[in-house]
Amino acid sequence: MTDRAAHDLTPPIRIPAGLVVLVGPPASGRTSFVRALVEGRQVDVEAVVSSDEIRAELFGAVAEPAGSDAADAVDARIFEERDRRIVARLAAGLSVIAESTNVIPQARERLIGLARRFDVPVTVLRFAPDVADLLQQYAERGRADLTAADVRAYATVMSRDAGADRLRSEGAAAVHDVPGRRQSVTPAEAAARFVLRFRDGRSGYHLT
Repeated sequence: MTDRAAHDLTPPIRIPAGLVVLVGPPASGRTSFVRALVEGRQVDVEAVVSSDEIRAELFGAVAEPAGSDAADAVDARIFEERDRRIVARLAAGLSVIAESTNVIPQARERLIGLARRFDVPVTVLRFAPDVADLLQQYAERGRADLTAADVRAYATVMSRDAGADRLRSEGAAAVHDVPGRRQSVTPAEAAARFVLRFRDGRSGYHLT
């Protein structure tokens, strides 16, 4: 049986209301997956808090040199705004998807801390394609802000620091791998395998 056929026979995964943290290197398919969730009316666009989108909103396409004081200040402002938006939704009793790489433990610790403030579960969705697929997806997207070496470095950190057991030990209530190119699964097909739930327990296709 192929990987895809096995996935096709798997019942949909039900995700409880709370904080959904996406974990995966650049070009691993996180953004395409979220876009498919929105386009399929499984989540409202307001439920997704993306650090890349916040960067574009606040600073446009201009990127500071990595490691510079200016770059550090930009990153601090972006994550401050990201946290503010996440807190606003959780405080209102609404679920939220945190869309950024989150491959390092410190990034996840910050997010899990926000969830604990509101006593909501954290569900982690992992995007872990093999390096060959990851580099192919990176090449296809033509990103100018990263090099192939950067992508490889993110993948190495992901492999070392973002295994399922590690994520559970950090406080994730559940960890699920999102299928992708290796399983011949499109973003829309992957998105359809998850059913999101309302805060009051009602099933639905909107993470609200």
